[in-house]
Amino acid sequence: MGSATTQAVAATTKALDAASGVDLDVAGELFAAARAVGDSSQLSGALADSAAPVEARRQVVAAVFGTAVKPATASLLTTVVEQRWSSASDLIDGIEELAVRAAAVAEPAADVEEELFRFSRTVAENSELELALGSRLGDASAKGTLVRTLLDGRASAATVLIAASLAQQPRERRIRQLLSRATRLVADQRGRTVATVFAASPLSSAQVDRLASALSQRYGAQVSLNTVVDPTVVGGLRVQIADDVIDASVSSRLADLRQRLAG
Repeated sequence: MGSATTQAVAATTKALDAASGVDLDVAGELFAAARAVGDSSQLSGALADSAAPVEARRQVVAAVFGTAVKPATASLLTTVVEQRWSSASDLIDGIEELAVRAAAVAEPAADVEEELFRFSRTVAENSELELALGSRLGDASAKGTLVRTLLDGRASAATVLIAASLAQQPRERRIRQLLSRATRLVADQRGRTVATVFAASPLSSAQVDRLASALSQRYGAQVSLNTVVDPTVVGGLRVQIADDVIDASVSSRLADLRQRLAG
């Protein structure tokens, strides 16, 4: 991510935090806008052209989206195009990120991080499902319908919106990658950090609480845990937070021992 994009993301996130009237309709409209911009190289190029006057980019937003979207959506899209982005692709990612964050704002009580994580595990454990959602040949709307059907009654409206929307606009990205990114964005919007814990067996509530408390103290932020039961861990735990990996598993120690014995 270029420095221009980093600053642009910070500005749009700040605008979302200050916005009023942000609901799931706004989040859905932002996802739709990301699809529309992503489907048109002419539109994405015009909106990401930092050489064009800011007012001209605002006028493009007004002409394309106009009164078809809620005022909050129009305002946020205007803020997006007022920024300088490193590339047209980054601008599309920026709108998509704003949509994920808006969904998190719209349903603050929903456990969206946990639901997105569980769905990503479902995809990971079902190769046919992952292929269906990741195929370049599949109809985008059909992918969205499939996700909605799978999550109907099992997840919050915010989670369903995020997962279905991402499945409709993969843009050469794997669905698990998109779901993982969305999980991190939702957590960040709520002032939390997500840790994925790999353990040989399910953790007790007391173990989860102790580990979350220890990680929160270490990272200086509230940490929510997503647990994956992985028999290859053998014993102990492996914890991943963003790019950090804390590996205290027996399998890791055995692998290290084997390397030492091999010279």
